[in-house]
Amino acid sequence: MVNKVIRTAERFDMLPRGGCVIAALSGGADSVAMLHCLISVKEKYNINVAAAHLNHQLRGEEADRDEAFCKILCEKYNIPFYVRHRDISRLARERKISEELCGREERYSFFEELAQSLDARVATAHTASDNAETLIFNLTRGASLTGAGGIPARRGRYIRPLIACTRTEIEAYCRSNGLDFVTDSTNLSDDYTRNKIRHNVIPALRELNPRFEEALLRFCDSVNIADEYIERKALDLTRRASTENGFSAKSLLEADPAVLNRSLALLCRSDADFQVEARHLELLKGILKNGGAVDLGQHIAVCKQGLLRISKKTPAQPLCEVPLSGAVSFEYGGLSITAVINNSDKEINDFVFRGRRGGERFTFPARGVTKQLRKALNEKKIPAERRDTLVLLCSGSVVLWCEGLGFSLQGNELARTSGLKIKAEKIDKTIKRGEKDA
Repeated sequence: MVNKVIRTAERFDMLPRGGCVIAALSGGADSVAMLHCLISVKEKYNINVAAAHLNHQLRGEEADRDEAFCKILCEKYNIPFYVRHRDISRLARERKISEELCGREERYSFFEELAQSLDARVATAHTASDNAETLIFNLTRGASLTGAGGIPARRGRYIRPLIACTRTEIEAYCRSNGLDFVTDSTNLSDDYTRNKIRHNVIPALRELNPRFEEALLRFCDSVNIADEYIERKALDLTRRASTENGFSAKSLLEADPAVLNRSLALLCRSDADFQVEARHLELLKGILKNGGAVDLGQHIAVCKQGLLRISKKTPAQPLCEVPLSGAVSFEYGGLSITAVINNSDKEINDFVFRGRRGGERFTFPARGVTKQLRKALNEKKIPAERRDTLVLLCSGSVVLWCEGLGFSLQGNELARTSGLKIKAEKIDKTIKRGEKDA
């Protein structure tokens, strides 16, 4: 089995030579076998190995037994052991989520903090059997192509060295190497969805094909290749369709249906910060073709004058005043803004970043024409739904810079005489392929 782990590790570049790997150690057979494999190859790859254990405090003495077992095991291997205690039952009630989800959130929060402090990768003991259970679970919920890809072998700093190994292989490995492990009593119950799949669905599928877990791995591999291709095409399409005031309906509609669906999902996630559902995609495609507006729950989508825009129904809170004296940086409305001005030897002026209040004036630098900001926005066709969340740099009612308009005549003068510089970049919330959690 170690050879299979090595092949997997090398295929996905899992083990950083000279680096550190933290084993997520529960004490169960999978994580114990994974830790043993990592110890076995540490010299080959010149890696440092540590272990991390989260005590969920859900099973009383049994949870404490698991922690003690992990601690003793790490002392035996002479590796660092990190532990954190969290009252998952209480936290789940406070957050109004399941204990299963809360436990997962706390584990990954712990692993992430530890990995950052140690500049390490985190190895989780997901197996081919876990992948089969995840795939079946996703399919029963109507998974997309991405969901049909199963558990990724690697996701950023998270690696799965055992992803090609079945649970049967792992149990045999533990027996042949004399590895003790503990059993979580909740794994024996059908109270959790995954346990129902493990105890009832998987045995039936194994009767049809004793090596079905390996077959599903090959299926997931094929799906991931296709999915990565569609993702690349979709990212390219969203970039080409993006304009200053929305996304070109014409460009989007020219795409293949699979690419269009993924592009709409990507722009919802990156531009409006929400996860699209299948019903949302049909609504969005309808207004791309015919124009109009659709309700997306907490968001609304508008397709007008050939441009698609998606925004929250409830406008963002108005931007609090951010004075500009020297240098400043802040985030607001999906933008990251940095600005600098050299006024150290001048009287401090009332330069303030803020939102619209009414009565502001904007002087176009090329023409020297001053207009009410409302009319200037009309002239530049800035969408009405964006205007209450635009970022302005003002001196009193005089606009020096406006998101979507740029510098005014007065702003240009300050850029020349006082080195005023403003950089506004959209915060990219797009989740790249391979960053999703299993």
